[in-house]
Amino acid sequence: MNKLSIFNSKNFTASKLANLKPGWTVRIHQKIKDGEKTRTQAFEGLVIAKKHGQEAGGTVTVRKVSGGIGVEKIFPLYLPSIDKVEVVKRAKVRRAKLYYLKDKSSKEIRRKTKTLSNSKDKDPSEVAQSVE
Repeated sequence: MNKLSIFNSKNFTASKLANLKPGWTVRIHQKIKDGEKTRTQAFEGLVIAKKHGQEAGGTVTVRKVSGGIGVEKIFPLYLPSIDKVEVVKRAKVRRAKLYYLKDKSSKEIRRKTKTLSNSKDKDPSEVAQSVE
């Protein structure tokens, strides 16, 4: 084995965000530190991009509309503060990057994505296993 693969095997564990695909609606639970207290904050939105594959600098961009304003958050794949990832809805899209959805209304977005399955139809343990 070369030195790079040895370094990666020691320092990077399996990512919780690795199996996400563009078009899926996900809920990402992140640990937030407020002073001395630690709490978990959920961010639910549509995965619009996944960049740089499985490498150390890989990211997933999630977008939601809150109060009529679009909010995007970029999560590094190996962020240690990510507690849990839930797949809310799986949808098939025909693009790898969904930046064009920024200009669309929610009705147009639903029309552009084809729903494959909802996590409500499945057992929660099956959904958790498919993400991890």
